[in-house]
Amino acid sequence: MPLRPPATVMRLRRMGASFPTRLSFLRTLMRALAADKVQVTRPVWEMDAAGFGHAVYALRFGGYDYALVAVSTDLPPQMRTDRVIATAWDTTYVLYDGIPDQAEIDRIVATAPKQEAARFTARDLVLSRANKSVRLFDHVTDALKAGRQPDPQKIRDTGYLMRTTAVYGNGKFGIADRGRIADRPGMGGPFMAEMLTVWLIRGFTHDLAEHVGGGTLSRDTKRHLGIGNSTGLGMAPFLVNHPLLLDAWMSVRETAIARVRAVPSLDEEQVGRIYDLVMRAAHYLAEWNVPDAIAAERINTMRREWPAFAATLTPDAMTARHPIDRIITQSAQWSVDTQELIAALMLEPFGDLIDGLTDCMATPFVPELEPTMTCADLKALIATDWDWACDVDYDDPRECAQFWYVSEEKLEPRLGNRHIEPGAELETPLDIGRQVKALAGDLPDETPTVGQFLALYPQHRAAVRRVQSLARHPYGEIRDNLIGADCLPIDILRCKLAFFGAGKFDPKSDRWTRITLAQGAPLFDELENPDDWWLPVASI
Repeated sequence: MPLRPPATVMRLRRMGASFPTRLSFLRTLMRALAADKVQVTRPVWEMDAAGFGHAVYALRFGGYDYALVAVSTDLPPQMRTDRVIATAWDTTYVLYDGIPDQAEIDRIVATAPKQEAARFTARDLVLSRANKSVRLFDHVTDALKAGRQPDPQKIRDTGYLMRTTAVYGNGKFGIADRGRIADRPGMGGPFMAEMLTVWLIRGFTHDLAEHVGGGTLSRDTKRHLGIGNSTGLGMAPFLVNHPLLLDAWMSVRETAIARVRAVPSLDEEQVGRIYDLVMRAAHYLAEWNVPDAIAAERINTMRREWPAFAATLTPDAMTARHPIDRIITQSAQWSVDTQELIAALMLEPFGDLIDGLTDCMATPFVPELEPTMTCADLKALIATDWDWACDVDYDDPRECAQFWYVSEEKLEPRLGNRHIEPGAELETPLDIGRQVKALAGDLPDETPTVGQFLALYPQHRAAVRRVQSLARHPYGEIRDNLIGADCLPIDILRCKLAFFGAGKFDPKSDRWTRITLAQGAPLFDELENPDDWWLPVASI
């Protein structure tokens, strides 16, 4: 079937309704670990009774050895914060290339708690830190000390024992560049090393709670305890700054949806699977409670619409020709959030048809400028795909209300109010729409080449490259005004995090959110069943 058009898919509101799918990076990693029959061991466990010390987890994956070194420290409560300005954390981690000897373990134990204030080596692949969800961690360990399992409702309400505040890769702070591992089996996809780190950290949090509590958590409880994450504006510009990677991710997802829509008929097992997942999604929505007013209303809308949607899945509908296409086409009657939940659900029964597409999630391409293109052809491209940018009046105070910048203190992206806050002269060029409209206004009516035009107007070089790139990579651009008053960065965050495999989005403002990763994922010794944990619900 035809892919959904980029003009529909690449709007912020729809991107902000993204759900994880079986194509998400964590799901892809679990399948790769299972196929390689990976076994995780714990050769080092040096923890005192209170759970402070260090541990090492080791595995062999794709013919290479990796190890997670986890360091747990006694953090005073007043120093515990999820903000990027933090300088101390409950736990810190390094994913190491190989199996570290004692000297390397000692080095990491000494430096990991300092995070970016320390120095690292090319053997250090990923750097991370996490804070306890103190109330749940204490409840779980107290329950184990008393010889009982923790309260299932408390497990459902939080869903993780710790939450990461950063999972750094790709050369940051002196750790290894991605090129060191990009060609290794299992590590070639986007963020595979980071996702492996998250999964190993999640297992460590289970072990630490059992160690402190002196008991054993049930498997169902451990499966439902993922790893939390706090993510803010630092992640938002990534999708804008990597348009070809965004195009690869979105193209893969949309191709998967198009393949599934083309399925001519469903067998009995597929129908049963869809019915089971519809029930699971209903339970998931019932368990998903957030204080944010906008997010809560979207969840409540899905809750109201879901029974009506389920009622349309009659035996006649499920046995008709091209049933998935009918379901997705008819989903237009529901909210954008329900539409995207339905699309994600419909991918689940068709792994054999779509899982191979994840090999295309990484891209070897980079944006290139074509100086020999005529200005007439460039004008035609703008007229075809950039009306969303050129129809905006950027002199309207609401349409230029915000500006992106990088904070001097933490070198992290921030968003300011142009009409109230100082610093707009230091604006980061994420105003793609405004740049392209300015380009369109300066393009001459005569037809010299783009190269000749840029010799006279070099300030438009980046905009020309964006326009030319979008012509070849149609899902590479967020088709909304990213400096307007109505831009909600949380929508950009959610789109990226859904590709990671995140769930239970819990926005704390329009600029940062908490999420849960690896909830429902296989435990270290359960990789024989790696793939049935889409929208996990508690079975405890």
